[in-house]
Amino acid sequence: MSATRTRRGGRAGLGVKLLLCAVLLGVHVAPVRADGPPMLPWHQGVPEERKQKAEQLFQEGRELHRSAILAEARSKYEEALRYWEHPELRVYLGRVLMRSGLPLLAYENLQRALRWGPGALEPQLEAEARASMSELLLQELAVIEIRCDEPGAAVLLDGRPWFVGPGAERRLVLPGEHVVTARKEGYYAVVKPIVVLAGKRASGTLRLSADATITERRWQAAWVPWAVIGAGGALGLLGAGLTWQASVHNDKAEREFQAAFRRACQQELECRPGEGSVYDKGLLENGIAIGSFVAGGVALITGGVLVYMNRPRSYRTSDQGDIKIEVAPGVSGSAAGLSTRIRF
Repeated sequence: MSATRTRRGGRAGLGVKLLLCAVLLGVHVAPVRADGPPMLPWHQGVPEERKQKAEQLFQEGRELHRSAILAEARSKYEEALRYWEHPELRVYLGRVLMRSGLPLLAYENLQRALRWGPGALEPQLEAEARASMSELLLQELAVIEIRCDEPGAAVLLDGRPWFVGPGAERRLVLPGEHVVTARKEGYYAVVKPIVVLAGKRASGTLRLSADATITERRWQAAWVPWAVIGAGGALGLLGAGLTWQASVHNDKAEREFQAAFRRACQQELECRPGEGSVYDKGLLENGIAIGSFVAGGVALITGGVLVYMNRPRSYRTSDQGDIKIEVAPGVSGSAAGLSTRIRF
């Protein structure tokens, strides 16, 4: 673990101690001058005793690492990092994790080793870290990138919270099947399996559909069936009025007939009421009344059927949620394999 360049503090022995530690670790340290460059970020705020403890643990981890006792070496490196967050420690931990078959953790540690920017590591270590990351991406890791434009939708990856829409996120994963889930109150949950291979990137957009109950009628003009019923009722009332009127005329015709019968029939004259008599009016009104009753009845039945057919109907919206996944090379266009589009 290289101490690189440090600034001499208030105590004269600080630079000497760091130089001795670096010599024990077998790395080169540039001479420290009183007017040297500013202290590197991973040195700032770290007490000397914590650095010494981290270096001790690092040496123990190195010995275990050389002996291929990987689990214990990993434990020593991780403990050293709790004392001192140093980029070279992350590289050594990444080596152990790669040999232990933990590519995702190895990539994350190598990425953290490079987060300080170019020059934080010795050129050889930096080149090794970048080469190892590319190798992991091509051979042992995959990428899932999902976009969700629905505000407030919670997106989960393999059952764990990922992000809240709207937005897009990407994550490194192990090859194999993963499950993307999107949830929002009042919407159907989207649960989609995604299978990704090593060196590939699966990207897509989630769409959610509202889970609601919709009430509608067959005809938007709800008054139409009732108008038919009203017409039938009106025809029925017309028929009733005509029936009453016909009854009145029939009674009047009966009285006239009886009077005429008494006057004329005994003298063997024609006893039938004349043309256009009240009796004929009664017969006509009675016929119209019957027609009105029939038409009104038909209208009432038709209107009733129409009212029944136009009653409000409620149904639940269907789930239209979906996700289109595009699988492409995970690192660059030169990666092996052709891009394919898969619809789940």
